[in-house]
Amino acid sequence: MNRTNGHAGSNGHTSRAKPAGNGIPGEAVAIEPERRPVLITGGAGFIGTNVAHRYLQAGQPVIIYDNLSRPGVERNLSWLKEQHGKLVQAVIADVRDKDSLRLAAEKASKVFHFAAQVAVTSSLDDPCFDFEVNARGTLNLLEALRTSDRRAPLVFTSTNKVYGDMEDVRFRKTATRYEPQDPEIHENGFSEERCLHFHSPYGCSKGAADQYVLDYARTFQLPAVVFRMSCIYGWHQFGNEDQGWVAHFLIRALQNQPITIYGDGRQVRDVLFIEDLVNAFLLAQNNMDSLQGRVFNIGGGPKNTTSLLELMDLIRELRAETPETHFDDWRPADQLYYVSDIRNFSRATGWQPSVTVRNGIEKLCAWLEGPEFARAAEQVAIAHPASNGHTSRPAINRNRPVLRRIKAAA
Repeated sequence: MNRTNGHAGSNGHTSRAKPAGNGIPGEAVAIEPERRPVLITGGAGFIGTNVAHRYLQAGQPVIIYDNLSRPGVERNLSWLKEQHGKLVQAVIADVRDKDSLRLAAEKASKVFHFAAQVAVTSSLDDPCFDFEVNARGTLNLLEALRTSDRRAPLVFTSTNKVYGDMEDVRFRKTATRYEPQDPEIHENGFSEERCLHFHSPYGCSKGAADQYVLDYARTFQLPAVVFRMSCIYGWHQFGNEDQGWVAHFLIRALQNQPITIYGDGRQVRDVLFIEDLVNAFLLAQNNMDSLQGRVFNIGGGPKNTTSLLELMDLIRELRAETPETHFDDWRPADQLYYVSDIRNFSRATGWQPSVTVRNGIEKLCAWLEGPEFARAAEQVAIAHPASNGHTSRPAINRNRPVLRRIKAAA
């Protein structure tokens, strides 16, 4: 299928979104003729904020549906309101609240479902809460869409954790990373054909939600697409030790705080910069007629991989000093190597990542050093939890050169 740049059908039109001050071409935004809003659950989070901003830049109203439970996201919501005013409609509610979710879904022209409990560690502490948010919350949304007259198209973000710890894959160990011995996996990554193997309560809850979305597309003809995500990073991300490790490592380094690596640091992930992900999301919505009911592995792909140790080396290169690093025990269900095979989505839409690892890290560093992150950091502690249940927030040292800017192709 040829790539389409935002075809909205006979009753709609498209608007090319402005680049978000970064020179990255924006995928076309399809504007609803009746100006019905786009609904984004978890819309004040890292990914939701960036998706909302792209639509809002094009003049499309957006409903931000979020319970504001994650530290820092209230600042993201404030920023969206400051930037876009009345185009932003905020619903402060939980996806477990069926009535609030149904009312929001009935207004929507399109839906992105990002609201979730996102940490494996938290799912181990409270599996029931994890299930209620991830599985039950998703089912609540699916039912709201199924019973609505509008049946708005849905993009749902699943996770690579649905594939489990991949104990069957054989690896070789180098100085800085694990590499698969299978040449097909090494060249292309893991495809959607890989068997599901839910591991950890988080893997089970997200996997159940993943399968419910696909079945509602099949059984009830609900227009929906599932993305099984690898590691996403970029601006408006307040990464912590449990989720958002790329941003977390950078924040800790900029704060001159030690970084803890669980395992030996050779774990490899494909990383995808947020603007490339937003482009993929918009293509999925714009091509929903042909993509309905399909699942795609989405990440940076084989050309955009890093291990934890290699990211530490890049941070060291950019900062001209070595962050203090500690090692701790492996975490349950940690994959030694996960790289997305992105060829199916690329063939379906023409999408390809455009931001390299180095260039993306530089972009994120620049945002973390800028005024927006500084204002957010005044409102939320972004650091390791202390033993007394509180967090401390060391200041980023802005009195010395933090980064050496290195030119790199996007």
